[in-house]
Amino acid sequence: MNTNTKQLFTNVAAFPENENWEKNISRIGKFSANNEFEIRSEFERDYNRIINCCAYSRLKHKTQVFFATDNDHVCTRIEHVNYVASISKSIAKYLGLNTELVEAISLGHDLGHSPFGHHGERIIIKIMEEEGFRYKFWHEYNSLRFVDEVETLPNQEGWSENLNLTYAVRDGIVSHCGEVDENALIPRKEFIDLKEIKKGQYMPFTYEGCVVKISDKIAYLGRDLQDAALYNFFDKNDYLTLRQIAENIVKEKVKLKEINTTYLMHKFILDLCENSTPETGLNFSQENYELMRQIKKFNFEKICMNRRLKPFMEYANLVLRTLYNFLKDYYADFNTISNLAKDAPYYREIIKSFCSWLIKYSNIDTKQRVNKKYKNKIIYNMENEMDYKQAIIDYISSMTDKFAIKVYEELITF
Repeated sequence: MNTNTKQLFTNVAAFPENENWEKNISRIGKFSANNEFEIRSEFERDYNRIINCCAYSRLKHKTQVFFATDNDHVCTRIEHVNYVASISKSIAKYLGLNTELVEAISLGHDLGHSPFGHHGERIIIKIMEEEGFRYKFWHEYNSLRFVDEVETLPNQEGWSENLNLTYAVRDGIVSHCGEVDENALIPRKEFIDLKEIKKGQYMPFTYEGCVVKISDKIAYLGRDLQDAALYNFFDKNDYLTLRQIAENIVKEKVKLKEINTTYLMHKFILDLCENSTPETGLNFSQENYELMRQIKKFNFEKICMNRRLKPFMEYANLVLRTLYNFLKDYYADFNTISNLAKDAPYYREIIKSFCSWLIKYSNIDTKQRVNKKYKNKIIYNMENEMDYKQAIIDYISSMTDKFAIKVYEELITF
């Protein structure tokens, strides 16, 4: 391996010497606690806030690809974000980038992901289109909304406050999309309002954000193959196709079942580190870039579109639409909670938890907010029905698969 690229990115990394340092560590608000003796760096604090928030805990019961699996060794959303963190740290450490920043972005990048994986995301997109929302749901932006407006932690006086993360972490989260095929990633120069960003519009603001963007794809390509193999999604011809893809592109002999997460991670990480420079960006060789594209295409055709996932997709659609339509009918501006309470004896779990959501995030009962020591931002005006519908979307997108199924079964059980 060519080691000339080792530590080559130190001068453009997100360290105090960087000209954009103050922008990278800027926050929306101030911390209420006294941080005079703070021993952590800015990005370490963000990392700690992310792993201690509720949305991070919920990732362990959210689908990555395979729904409601009984196999403890199949990847869920929480394993995925940890794989991304591990890959990102390896790359960043070698290139001389800020490892604390890539870890924080990695662990926070899917905090706003919907239940039931990307299929759940597509269902929510469709619901919002039908309901007349002015924007399209995308989990990267929803993750930004969650770290900015939804997730809270108690301060030293016990009041719940928003996470208030740094710009660099928030930017890496909203810009992380690993679904688009790109090579030669170079950070953008514009320091923009992240709430105005559109899907796929900008590269991340830091090289660390670019590393996470690439690592997201490296993480899921190999692991999806490995999990699908556990469930016998592939026959001998599929393995032969995989081998042929690799041998035709990278011109090396591979064993029949050698193309797994270990093989791909090792190949892509080393190749990226060897071919990247600050001037040309984060690059794969043309051979490995093409290999990544072909593996992604294979995964889509053989895993994502596999007929065995169709019943899961139909079930997820039924669950999420039922929950949305059920809650939508209770809107009565500032009397909504009273309206919901009438049916609480029949639907205890969903009504109790949704009323708690409205109290915490809306202006429906400011006295209760004080009693419960909520100091977080109010994001829904209950005089506006579209704000109420947004509250339902946020509430549903926060759910784990497990909880969504639980409250759905509550609705259909007498």
